[in-house]
Amino acid sequence: MSRILVIDDDQQVRALLWEILTDEGHEVIEAADGVEGMRKFRDQPTDLVITDLIMPEREGLEIINQLRREFPSLGVIAISGGGRVGASDYLPIAHMLGARKVIAKPFSAGEILQAVQELLPPSRT
Repeated sequence: MSRILVIDDDQQVRALLWEILTDEGHEVIEAADGVEGMRKFRDQPTDLVITDLIMPEREGLEIINQLRREFPSLGVIAISGGGRVGASDYLPIAHMLGARKVIAKPFSAGEILQAVQELLPPSRT
């Protein structure tokens, strides 16, 4: 299966994504913010990144922009519940910056798994 990096400052969201993805046989690496996420990606590159957009240290929009510049073929899924404004304000920006899929919180396991399947090469799903 594949290796997926999950970057989210909410431990419950990371745990939920870990459960959804490991139940499907994927290896999951977790990071609590964008700085940690980029460090972990550089130490152990993954096949896919799922990142929240609103986080301390370095926000998801910055992560997406950096990953697009350095690793243009990498699949990135942006997730967001919004913040002071709604997810509908941030998710289109994430898509414009290069996230291949955008998913609003709360999400279903099916939404996540469908996006992962669509972005991973057939041999990695």
